[in-house]
Amino acid sequence: MPDERARTTRTTRTREPDEHDNAYAGLLTDDPRWAFGTGFEDPLAGVDTTVPDGVDPADLATYCLMLGDDALVLSQRLAEWTSNAPDLEEDIAFANIALDLLGQARLLLARAAAADPTQVPALPAGSPVPDEDRLAFFRDGTALRNVRLAELPNGDFAQTVARVLLFATWRLALFEELARSRDAVLAAVAAKGVKELTYHRDFAGRWFLVLARGTEESRRRLVAGLEALWPYRAELFATHDVERAVAGAGVGVDPADVADTVDAVLDRVLETSGVERPDVPPRAGVLGRAGRDGRHTEALSLLLAEMQSVARAHPLGQW
Repeated sequence: MPDERARTTRTTRTREPDEHDNAYAGLLTDDPRWAFGTGFEDPLAGVDTTVPDGVDPADLATYCLMLGDDALVLSQRLAEWTSNAPDLEEDIAFANIALDLLGQARLLLARAAAADPTQVPALPAGSPVPDEDRLAFFRDGTALRNVRLAELPNGDFAQTVARVLLFATWRLALFEELARSRDAVLAAVAAKGVKELTYHRDFAGRWFLVLARGTEESRRRLVAGLEALWPYRAELFATHDVERAVAGAGVGVDPADVADTVDAVLDRVLETSGVERPDVPPRAGVLGRAGRDGRHTEALSLLLAEMQSVARAHPLGQW
């Protein structure tokens, strides 16, 4: 499967003297430099995308959207740290974690499209946008299935460290089980993702310890950030009907089944850091529904407005 980093391409053009000082001046929807690539290989080329026997294609696609949206949204959040982290090393680390998650998102969204093409947004005839990009850039917030932990604003560095620790520890436990999926694509994505997520968890875990045992201010910020995120943690282990169905069919994982594994890891980190578990209640959903049902915080709408604006303005664009 191709590395997401390979998709980055730069193009140049000669600036005419009478053009306005605007980076977007002169761009047209049929300009071949903008905004989607058409020469990329299918991310699932050579992989068996047949839906396993006894599996509902719609359930499989929705499950892939859940895992893909988690990665897509948190990738966007972590990318916001580019040039804003405390130093260059952490700046690069957050960018690499974001790229890892973006690569997972691309494969999972492509798998969703292959399993159930009816879930892919329709675009004007002639649009070059591949299916995974249509799912990323042309769905409204109510169609996204990510957990709310992924969409919250970054907060400060300590809060971001706490979020990556919570998210990566949970997702790693899921992917370790998902690597045994009956679905060839999910098994392959999970096997590769385990290596990436192990780094994400360990990076966050080391920084969690440093901040907890650093200055009074670093510890205060870490504890405050953890307490702000903790109410969204219970949602990670709340089993959606689709997750229950795919787990029963042997292609997915029931998140409730990894709760003990995740707790054991977090308890070790908290004990070593001398930080107590936050005593805060879980954040309720809307009529019992949360991120997996398309019920999100206002933060997701603002994130999508920025992330999707160019794609939606140029649905026929290519570069």
